[in-house]
Amino acid sequence: MNASVRRALPAVFVALSLAAGAAHAQNAAIVNGKAIPKAKLDEFVAALTQQGRPDTPELRNAVRDELIAREIFSQEAEKKGLPRNPEIQRQLEQTRQDILIRAVIRDHLKNNPVTDAEVKAEYDKLTKGAGGAGDREYRARHILVESEAEAKAIIEQLKKGGKFEELAKKSKDPGSAEKGGDLDWNGPDTFVKPFSEAMVKLEKGQVTDTPIKTDFGWHVIRLDDVREQAPPPMEQVGPQIKQELERRRVQTLQTDLKAKARIQ
Repeated sequence: MNASVRRALPAVFVALSLAAGAAHAQNAAIVNGKAIPKAKLDEFVAALTQQGRPDTPELRNAVRDELIAREIFSQEAEKKGLPRNPEIQRQLEQTRQDILIRAVIRDHLKNNPVTDAEVKAEYDKLTKGAGGAGDREYRARHILVESEAEAKAIIEQLKKGGKFEELAKKSKDPGSAEKGGDLDWNGPDTFVKPFSEAMVKLEKGQVTDTPIKTDFGWHVIRLDDVREQAPPPMEQVGPQIKQELERRRVQTLQTDLKAKARIQ
């Protein structure tokens, strides 16, 4: 080896070393000569941080180990020829289709977004006329006892001037007994059918003339007040409305594409 070659070798080794360092800087790892890009690691970490995980060296090491394990298994599958298996090919094709379908839907909604005005218009349409008879809320009290005789006795005491709130202390419903029998505001569907049917027939301040039997026992019911049920605020239901409008957009897209397709 002549002197000029010997002098050139250190420079070559330095260049190769720098190139390898640059390659490692761009990659999270290299497994059997196949690179795992650092961008892929960053993508996985970003997804985890969106779920509340802190971006730490420990997390990055764990993700790197997971990516390496996946690559090792993937290479082993290739080595065994598994991708040529008909069932594997079917599953891969199904996954490919699912990804493409989601991509088409995302693209369509990006180019045809549901606007705030559309959400507001749909909300107004859904809540128009709210407050009908089926949208009422009732504030009732009840006294629940074991037997019809006990319930009849309580009704007689109420007719003689007994205070409902005091007599409610005898109720076997501990939750309402402590509050004078108060059940707070509720829609009719909250209660079992016999209770609900009796309650909605009462006028404000009226007590049931006869005991009401349910699976829980015998009830004496007093209706304290009725009000129209207010629709939920748009801020609360807006996301669901938007989701429904997007579903309709996608349904329309599907119908249009099917109409244009040559199906034999």
